[in-house]
Amino acid sequence: MTQTSLDRPSAGEPSPRARAGVLDASSERSLESLALGVGASAFVIVALVALIAFRFEAAPISGPGSVGQFAAIASGIVAFVAVIAGRYVIHRHGGHRRLTALDYIDVAALAFAHAVIALLGWTLLAVILEQAFIGAEVFSLPVLILSGAAAAASGYVAFYSATHMDLQLLATVLAVFLVLGVVASMLTASDPNWWKDNLSALGMSSNVSAFAFNITIIVAGFLVTTLARYSTRGIPTANPKGIGRVRVTLIVLGVFLGMVGVFPVDRFFALHTGVASGMVAAFGVLVIALPRWITGMPRPFVVLGWLFLAGTVLLAVFFFIGYYTLTAVELVAGILVFTWIVLFIRNAAALEQDARPAPSAS
Repeated sequence: MTQTSLDRPSAGEPSPRARAGVLDASSERSLESLALGVGASAFVIVALVALIAFRFEAAPISGPGSVGQFAAIASGIVAFVAVIAGRYVIHRHGGHRRLTALDYIDVAALAFAHAVIALLGWTLLAVILEQAFIGAEVFSLPVLILSGAAAAASGYVAFYSATHMDLQLLATVLAVFLVLGVVASMLTASDPNWWKDNLSALGMSSNVSAFAFNITIIVAGFLVTTLARYSTRGIPTANPKGIGRVRVTLIVLGVFLGMVGVFPVDRFFALHTGVASGMVAAFGVLVIALPRWITGMPRPFVVLGWLFLAGTVLLAVFFFIGYYTLTAVELVAGILVFTWIVLFIRNAAALEQDARPAPSAS
């Protein structure tokens, strides 16, 4: 795997296999045709399943037994399968590196993230449309078409994402997945006053909302460790050990993030508090030591990291003096940390790209 692409062959002139009409993972035409095939297949299969499920009858827009609920669930399943299929195509036809256990975990986490994005995205859209068309029902034929279309779009996007996955796209998937998962948990929380305690209160009960929150945090932790391993390859630095230290610290941050979901605060208060504090400590170490570990990191990014860290510390002080609630501190600090991670990936990719030898003139 390289810095700019997760096992995807470099693009260029069509290979002889592509010109001969044989599947070639380096051919955009082949990948686009496969993505369209995935979308078309999803449309037909989901529409037929909807025909059986709804018996060609009208259905509400959202809620239990609605077309929105069915389309969201079907799209989530299609997205999960499409990501696995896309990564298989890239590995099978684009490279010969033997997969490790970590690679399988990465693909599973990536597929789950796409599935959750599709599930929550279509659910949110259905809820919004329900508020726009109060009391309306979807007729029988549009039920089939809309269900199939949602699944087709999800399958196409998920397959395309899996076959074009690079670090910046992976960072975007992480951000969207985390935001949708946490927001969905907030909207469906059984306790409307959860925010008076802390953000971790979303994972305290035993209902679906708490399960969704904890799973979101666990999978986000896996994705952070994936980003840590791939984003730190090939970065030029005058400190030979610096890259390894950055990688280890980012992995520690991701592991601690995942453990926040593994150990709910109501049952494992000490462990939960410890790993949450460790995650913030790992972020602080990264910000402080990054200029020494990666000597070529742009100064504006280093300064921005110090500002983010100072803002996090200031929020903690406001909490201890009773000015802010813990929920506000956790939300803002979490946004700052993940914004820094996304920006780090972009700056690391820029450093690696600048370090590549310039192509020779023909």
